[in-house]
Amino acid sequence: MNASASAYTVPVDADAIVIGAGAAGLAAARHLAQQSFRVTVVEARDRVGGRVWSRQIGAAATRAELGAEFIHGPADQTMLLLREAGLTAVATGSESWVCDSGRGLIRDTQDFSAAAKILEGARESASDESAEQYLQRLARDDATRHTAEAAREFIEGFDAADPAIASARAIADELHSGVDSQSARPVGGYGPVFELLRRACDAAGVQMMLSTRVQRVSWRGDAVAIEIADAEGTLRTLQSQAAIVTLPVGVVRYKGDRSRVTFDPDLPGTKREALLKIEMGSVVKVVLSFRTTFWERILDGRYRDAAFFRCNGQAFAAYWTQWPQHSNSIVAWAGGPKAAALRGFSEDALIALSVDGFGALLKDRHLVRQEFEGGMMHDWNSDPFARGAYSYVAVGGSDARAKLAASVGGTLFFAGEATSSDGQGGTVNGALVTGERAAAEAAAALHARGDAR
Repeated sequence: MNASASAYTVPVDADAIVIGAGAAGLAAARHLAQQSFRVTVVEARDRVGGRVWSRQIGAAATRAELGAEFIHGPADQTMLLLREAGLTAVATGSESWVCDSGRGLIRDTQDFSAAAKILEGARESASDESAEQYLQRLARDDATRHTAEAAREFIEGFDAADPAIASARAIADELHSGVDSQSARPVGGYGPVFELLRRACDAAGVQMMLSTRVQRVSWRGDAVAIEIADAEGTLRTLQSQAAIVTLPVGVVRYKGDRSRVTFDPDLPGTKREALLKIEMGSVVKVVLSFRTTFWERILDGRYRDAAFFRCNGQAFAAYWTQWPQHSNSIVAWAGGPKAAALRGFSEDALIALSVDGFGALLKDRHLVRQEFEGGMMHDWNSDPFARGAYSYVAVGGSDARAKLAASVGGTLFFAGEATSSDGQGGTVNGALVTGERAAAEAAAALHARGDAR
C-alpha cells in the first residue's frame, strides 16, 4: 500500500480491525459493531479470552482458571457483564496463614493496607526510584523492617513484579487508587463472561478470525493493511480504515522471528519509549485438584475458613483455596523473581514441586500426596501470544501507560490492561474499560471521516 492510499479508494474488508480477542478486544469489537460498524477480530489463538482461560480439572466442581481469576476493586464493567450473563460474584475470603520458623503456620493479622501505607511516601518523592531501593531504606529501621519485607512480598506476589525494576511511585499510586482494596471471583469463573461477549459480537455481525496470526500492520493516512497468516500458513492482507491493537506489551516488544508483529511505518518514538517502561510480570500458577477438601478437616478444623497460605521461603510463596466457595482445588502461585527462578522446569516438575510445597506447609506431605488427583498449568511467560502474565511500570514510567494508550494518526488505537492508567493495570476490568475507550476513539474518528466526505 503506498503513501497516498485512502480507505475510500482501496476496497476495505472492515471499517475497523481489532487485533486480539481478549477482554479488551472483545469489548472494543462489541462496542463498534453495536454502532453498525463493520468489524473484524483477528486472534492468533484458537479461542477467545486471551490471558483468561477456564478449563475443567479432574472432577472439581470449580473450573480451573489458568489465567486471570479475580475481580479487583469495584470493577463496574466486569460486574455489569456478570449481571448481563445472569451471574454473580463472591468476595474472596480474608483468613490468611503464614509460616513462622519453628511454629508452623500462624494466623496473619496484616493485610495489604500495611504495604499501601508504607509505600505511600513514594508518591511524594521528588524523583522516582525502584521499589527495592525504597524498601531497603525502610528495612534499616527496626520499626519498619517487618512491614517493608511484607511490602516486598506483596510487590513480587501480587504485582508479579521484580522490585529491582518496578517503580515505587507507580506501585504506590496503584495501591492509593483503591483497586486492590477488595477482591472477588465470578461464581463459575470468567468463562461465561467471555462467552457472553463472544455471542454479543456474533449477534452484532463481528467477523471472528481465530487461529490467525497478525504479521504486519501497515498504516498510511486513514487506511490500514493487516497482513495475516492462518493456521495453515496461508497469507492474506485485510484492509480497513482503522485498527485497534490489544496485544500484550510482551508481544508488541518481542523482536524474535516467531509471533513477531511489525509496524510499517514503525510506531512513534513516544510509543516505543512507553513500551520500554512497561514490563510484563512473571508468574507460575499451578491449579491442583484433590479428592477432598482435607485441609478443612485437619487439626480439628483449624484451617476450615482459610483463604490463603503463604511462605516466602518456598518456591511457591502462596497457595489459596476458593473460600467461601467449597472446591477441591488449590492454587499454587509464584510471582516476580520467584517465578523467574522456575524457568526451565517442566510442567510435571512444577506440579510435583507445588504438591510437595503444600505438603510442607501443612507438615503432612504424605496426606497431601495421598489426596492429590491431578494438576494443570499454562506457561504464560513462554506463550508466544502473551510473553508474560500482566504488566507493571518500571522506574521512570509514570506516564508510560497513558502514552501507550494514545492513538496514532487517528488510525491506530491501543487498548489492553497495560494501557490502563487509573490503577487498573493488570486487571480484567482495566482491559474491558480500555477496550471501550479505544472503540469510542475509533468510532469518533470513523464518524468524522464520514462527515467529511
